[in-house]
Amino acid sequence: MPLVAGVDSSTQSVKVVVRDAGSGALVREARATHPDGTEIDPALWWEALSRTLDGMLDDVAAISVAGQQHGMVVLDDADAVIRPALLWNDTRSAPDASDLVAELGGPQAWADAVGSVPVASFTVSKIRWLARMEPEHAARVATLLLPHDYLTWRLTGAALPACTDRGDASGTGYWSPGAGEYRTDLVARALGHVPALPTVHGPADPAGTTPGGILVGPGTGDNMAAALGLDLCPGDVVVSLGTSGTAFAHCAVPTHDGSGLVAGFADATGAFLPLVCTLNAARVMSAAALLIGIDLDELGVLALSASPGAQGLVLLPYLDGERTPNLPEARGSLHGMTRANMTPANLARSAIEGMLCGLADAVDALADVGVQPQRVLLIGGGAVNPAVASIAATLFPVPVVVPPPGEYVADGAARQAAWTLAGGAHAPQWTQQSLLPSRELAPQPVPVVRAQYGDARAALHHLSGS
Repeated sequence: MPLVAGVDSSTQSVKVVVRDAGSGALVREARATHPDGTEIDPALWWEALSRTLDGMLDDVAAISVAGQQHGMVVLDDADAVIRPALLWNDTRSAPDASDLVAELGGPQAWADAVGSVPVASFTVSKIRWLARMEPEHAARVATLLLPHDYLTWRLTGAALPACTDRGDASGTGYWSPGAGEYRTDLVARALGHVPALPTVHGPADPAGTTPGGILVGPGTGDNMAAALGLDLCPGDVVVSLGTSGTAFAHCAVPTHDGSGLVAGFADATGAFLPLVCTLNAARVMSAAALLIGIDLDELGVLALSASPGAQGLVLLPYLDGERTPNLPEARGSLHGMTRANMTPANLARSAIEGMLCGLADAVDALADVGVQPQRVLLIGGGAVNPAVASIAATLFPVPVVVPPPGEYVADGAARQAAWTLAGGAHAPQWTQQSLLPSRELAPQPVPVVRAQYGDARAALHHLSGS
């Protein structure tokens, strides 16, 4: 069978997997790092990807790129990048998001229009920031791309028009999953004019070929690719613990949550992917480990030595501000400190509980828009630590399943490449993936943990519920 490649271009790194198009068997993989920060020259993504692909594609028939959602890449009329790309975790556009929400008539008006209520992460907020803060740059924007669009464009020889897919387009704030079309009026409202926008391809529509003749799939956003890599089924809720934390699920119909908690995205198969995102996930654990002076493995052991609820010690983990709830200017805080509970073990446990409580709220929010969770699939770098699954079982009311560690975003991109290569109505079934063992934990709820988390959040931020 032919081979296919999948790319995960994330905030921190780029990963590439090469798999057998028929079975999904892993053949080889490689990775490279990205610079840290909330804005970056997109050329650095391309340089990292080019290094990673060196020698990887000699026998590959098709490739697809999955990328971090929401970023803003702007090109001028000579196809040159105007300024560094703003990433999803750049919160400087928070006031612009608020202004846009008010101008259109409130949160529900946005949810009805594009399925989501803009926050600082969304591309529409970032282009409003550009128009407000850098009007000379805004006026030069001839083409507006997402990170994965940019890399797909470069793979196909940088020939415009560029393309995207419905999954990643649904995270811009100016493409409607329900209507399946751009809201160019919202682009004009935010930027001041309507530049060229990528053509939105279907799940397996080819984007073109590389200069060497390799078929290029349409690509998608990272969360959509992870869902495809996991072969998400109804009743599955993915909780992903990477730089950000996400909770998302397959849905047959679009969602329109006016509360702004649930983003009504499309997926990479033709269906929908309601999603809740937090800015703070695995790096909460890293920060806690650094504070205590131990490594992540030791943090897990220490956390499990403390009792659920950490004797009343609560960490609100808004270390980089927060997206859900929408608190871009917030910072992390410890609550309920006493001389008795200020121990390294309780601090370690409160860090993991704080990270997961926000995502337990996220699963509740998905249930509020019609998702019926049957199990939680725990993935991402943060899920590798055994303490995380054990503590998750005390917070989620359904079984927690930990699939084997893997590059599920890159795997989903590779599966899309195989689909593009084969054609047809459905993505290929990869038996190799389904044979991998998973770890499952039965729910063991400890209600006091989420109760004291909610009390701490209400006391400081005047927020209640999920």
